Amino acid sequence: AVLLVVATVMGTMAYLTSTDTVTNTFTVGKVAITLDEAKVNQNGEAVTPAVRVKENEYKLIPGHSYTKDPTVHVAADSEDSYIFVKVENGIAPFEAAGDTTITKQIEKNQWNVLEGVTGVYYKEYTSANAQEDLEVFKNFKIADTAGSSTEWKNFNAETTKVTVTAYAVQRDGFSTAKDAWTATFGAPANP
Repeated sequence: AVLLVVATVMGTMAYLTSTDTVTNTFTVGKVAITLDEAKVNQNGEAVTPAVRVKENEYKLIPGHSYTKDPTVHVAADSEDSYIFVKVENGIAPFEAAGDTTITKQIEKNQWNVLEGVTGVYYKEYTSANAQEDLEVFKNFKIADTAGSSTEWKNFNAETTKVTVTAYAVQRDGFSTAKDAWTATFGAPANP
């Protein structure tokens, strides 16, 4: 009988237990940009239908205006970022003076000069925005008097170009745009 009671009590005993699980899911942040401009004919007139391209060819004529609208497209799911553009303007000696120069247009489009770095400008992108299109400049005009300049007479199509390069880097971890540039794209190359 004692064995029967012990077996019955032991058979109904239960341990107090508990379990719980935490599962983490990770995604990776990103910064994504593209750069393009309107396709134009050699006279700098936009083609129809509108097409975006990576390069155009122009025939320069004094007094003529040309469409050139490099635009940085920031993807909607990009993190808060510094967006940089480096503008190498080989036609600066031929541009008409005034508010229509490439440099003046960049400033009008509220790009900030990156102090101490020639030809580099920046903007801040906030991830709360949808995709954002950041126009660098719209066009350029060759001065009426360009044809009589020494530079024009020594014109070299291989070296006389306008090159725009876009860069993006996360804002997190950097105090200023200058710090971000210096740590990434402006860092000296390793020997």
